[in-house]
Amino acid sequence: MAWLEQYRALARYNRWMNDKLFGLVGKLDDVERKRDRGAFFKSIHGTLNHILLGDRRWMGRFTGDEERFAPRDASGRVVEITSMAQELYADFDDLARERARTDADILAWVHQLDERALLGDLTWTAAGTVKPRSHPLWWAVGHFFNHQTHHRGQVTTLLMQMGIDPGVTDLIAMQAIEASAP
Repeated sequence: MAWLEQYRALARYNRWMNDKLFGLVGKLDDVERKRDRGAFFKSIHGTLNHILLGDRRWMGRFTGDEERFAPRDASGRVVEITSMAQELYADFDDLARERARTDADILAWVHQLDERALLGDLTWTAAGTVKPRSHPLWWAVGHFFNHQTHHRGQVTTLLMQMGIDPGVTDLIAMQAIEASAP
């Protein structure tokens, strides 16, 4: 029971933080968004693309609908992924639109999850491999949300280094904000 509520809260947190970060990053010009800042995925734009790419790959595995969540370019064509650093959307507006769409899909998906499903295994074959991998679904979902948070933390660091304060980013702060909302 607690897992379900935690994952639902993490899905809301994902959307809350993405809305916050995309709002700030959207005020930067393209040169600043794409400047190589020495991060693992080089730039703010590259890191945001990576998070979206990872989310789409996991959602395809979680839902079994690889086609729906297949990474696509701005024209809607499925893109063959050769690297997790691959840029899906060069245009920030396209990236922001697809981020919002994916966040809505994540929220819808976690609300249909049940405890029985979480206790089952998730088996998939990673790109470029032939040996299937398997983990309990609850573990894979935990990884999914942890991965987002990890890389969003990198984005907040890059913003702070630019003198842009993203404000409070704590999960527990989101709960307080939600509780005080009308």
